[in-house]
Amino acid sequence: MSIEGQRVIVTGAGKGIGRQTAVHLASLGATVIAISRDPADLAALKKEIGCETVAVDLADAQATIAAVRRVLPAPLLVNCAGMTRLASFVDTPIEDFDLIMAVNVRAPMLVAQQVVRDLMKRGERGAIVNVSSIAADVGTPLHTAYCASKGALDAMTRVMAKELGPSGIRVNSVNPTITLTPMGELAWSDPARSKPMLERIPMGRFVQPQEVATVIAFLLDDAVSAMVHGTCIDVDGGFRAG
Repeated sequence: MSIEGQRVIVTGAGKGIGRQTAVHLASLGATVIAISRDPADLAALKKEIGCETVAVDLADAQATIAAVRRVLPAPLLVNCAGMTRLASFVDTPIEDFDLIMAVNVRAPMLVAQQVVRDLMKRGERGAIVNVSSIAADVGTPLHTAYCASKGALDAMTRVMAKELGPSGIRVNSVNPTITLTPMGELAWSDPARSKPMLERIPMGRFVQPQEVATVIAFLLDDAVSAMVHGTCIDVDGGFRAG
């Protein structure tokens, strides 16, 4: 199962890594179903690549389930939607924690459940990529809820891989370091904060969204990654090399 000619759902497709992933997959011949909260972002993306679009707030569980059911079948899925709100550990509001977990963990589960149930009913294979972060394993000040959500997403990826592999559904995650998306630039625009992080990256720079998109495409494509399953692949310029 190659990417060309396949239907692929991309959540968070309105901005950042999700948008670049949608553009890249379309360039490889995939039929992209772009999911995002902002209709204006989706309209701009549709004009550029001719994708199907679905506007839905992934924090709304029932709306998310209904939206995904409307666009099935799709053997490929990229769970890319994510958010953060900066706060110290002691000042993290309950409402922010719950919202970040809903978007970053619960929504990927709900979307994948609908895709997987449909694939199993059809007896078809598939591939899922969850977009995580090195924050899953690296404590980052002011990112309590975000780090917790990405740690949970990696754990869920491993469970999905164990359970879904026998049905021919591969599941992996991609874990970038700071990526220069609008969210990344907001969180790391202060040189006082970004300089220490840059000093820990041997490649000497942060990640560009396209560099994550190409790894996602690799993980979706059985032609090159048929036995890559249950992994969390760092895209970090050597940050975690030591």
